[in-house]
Amino acid sequence: MRHLFNGQWPDTALFDLDGTLVDSAPDLATAIDAMLEATGRQPVGADRVRGWVGNGAQVLVKRALAGQFDYQTGTPFSDDDFQHALTLFFDTYSDMNGRLSSVYAGVEPFLKALVAENVRLGVVTNKPTAFTGPLLEKMDLHHWFKVSVCGDTLPVKKPDPEQIYHAVEALGGDMARTLMVGDSINDIQAAQRAGVPVVAVRYGYNYGGNIDDAGADIVVDSLVELL
Repeated sequence: MRHLFNGQWPDTALFDLDGTLVDSAPDLATAIDAMLEATGRQPVGADRVRGWVGNGAQVLVKRALAGQFDYQTGTPFSDDDFQHALTLFFDTYSDMNGRLSSVYAGVEPFLKALVAENVRLGVVTNKPTAFTGPLLEKMDLHHWFKVSVCGDTLPVKKPDPEQIYHAVEALGGDMARTLMVGDSINDIQAAQRAGVPVVAVRYGYNYGGNIDDAGADIVVDSLVELL
């Protein structure tokens, strides 16, 4: 990691949440399946939901209704269907958020090492604000991060780089010494557009694609490899 910054530690490190810090797919899948069953559809299970996570709750619900990643060409649904399904999903996920989730191995030792070097830490996620804070608290990760930029903090989400700019400014960091850490092509593209190095983890959610081929500066199986 330090070779990305001429042998120094980064000034600021920003982290995606779902699939990078926390395995939240079991909770998301439970809420999605409950929504599908409540609307007369068949549940899809955690494996398929893992491949749909990453673009925020609204897109996740649309993919579930369509039954596939490309919701625009899948099973059609109306705007009313979507709004009803989104409400059902939010209601269930509010109760499920954090119940079945777990922090990935290697995350806390890495965060501890960064804090020991006075690195500023923030979360940059497409997850709605209403679910981000509670999940970080339930996972006992909230105390590491001074800033969380969520999917509804700004008018845009990753892969737009604006969330990264916003987080660095809020942390008082230096863009020239900022590191992005994520699990998907969204994180990689956002970092590249912001002009910052990016580390990708192999264990997360990348829509079923091989993260090694997505253009990250470093790809790891565990964040402790960066130490």
